[in-house]
Amino acid sequence: MSGEPVGAVTKRTVVLLFGGRSSEHGISCVTAAGVLRAIDRDRFDVIPVGITKTGATVLLDEAELQGYRLDAEGLPEVPENGTRVLWPASTETRALTVIESDGRLRSLGRVDVVLPTLHGPYGEDGTVQGMLDLVDLPYVGCGVLSSALCMDKHALKVVLDAAGIPVAPWRTVTRSEMERDPALVSRLDDGLEYPLFVKPNRAGSSVGVSRVASADELPAALDVAFAEDSLVLVESGIAGREVEIAVLQSRDGGTPRTSSVIGEIVFDGRDFYDFEAKYLGAAGVRLELPAQVAAAEFAAIRDAAVTAFEVAQCAGLARIDFFLTADGPVLNEINTLPGFTPISMYPRLWEESGLGYTELITELIELALGA
Repeated sequence: MSGEPVGAVTKRTVVLLFGGRSSEHGISCVTAAGVLRAIDRDRFDVIPVGITKTGATVLLDEAELQGYRLDAEGLPEVPENGTRVLWPASTETRALTVIESDGRLRSLGRVDVVLPTLHGPYGEDGTVQGMLDLVDLPYVGCGVLSSALCMDKHALKVVLDAAGIPVAPWRTVTRSEMERDPALVSRLDDGLEYPLFVKPNRAGSSVGVSRVASADELPAALDVAFAEDSLVLVESGIAGREVEIAVLQSRDGGTPRTSSVIGEIVFDGRDFYDFEAKYLGAAGVRLELPAQVAAAEFAAIRDAAVTAFEVAQCAGLARIDFFLTADGPVLNEINTLPGFTPISMYPRLWEESGLGYTELITELIELALGA
């Protein structure tokens, strides 16, 4: 009798795609390393593909990626090692090819699915998703429209507001508007309440974000934000607890699933949850998991998260962040490719809900495959 044993699992080949051109390059590398260390190797073979800071797509050795961590030496970076990974030339094949550093061509074989751990522009914003759609390669996470929408803070607020989901009051300004009318800075806070938060329109991980306590701090905050994007949001601060919930696509096309708990960012002397606090262990912030909320508060957060996931046409996964105020939840952000290291909030929320890190990775890949 030949063939696979009864009950045997057919292994799938997963491209783990990380790095990228955004300022969140290093965090993406650390996320990919966490996934590689945890992915079920009885089910999946992995091809680590990195995108350098200049956009070159290179093949990495698994051992090198395994070593990527956040430590005192700083964030890792995808090396320019002379290789080039070529995506399928059409929908007729799902085979990847690598040009070795000596110029030789080598087939990497058939690929079943791509698992992007890219953060920020040129990865989380629909660009990579569109490229993969062109050659009909399945991938984990949201499609082009929802990826682009959730990356664009202004556009997302417009859509959520129209759907009746509360968001913080805001206005936007472009660099060219500021150049044409330098006095505009004195009017940017009209109708808004301090403290303000000044944010690049399309960036994540709190890169380029500043908390502004008074009008004289606005010019410097705008300079920081404009270094990341030509469109900047000026947003009212919201008095409320900062809470986060994890959402996962349903298997049967039904109501999206949410984690059974929420997490809370608690401030002990720090003004807001900035990049240093999120990733570099800066003092003044701690995470409370699970957060203590009333049943009615949890239900309101869960319902708003499910509605937002559907309104934004998300798929796969999203971490949705809220301010929990006396009047109910106010949606802050939808993160379509949230931090995904073993200690990141999204996998920890599912861990607390009974779905472990390795099992969560498997579930996301199977969702992408329609398995």
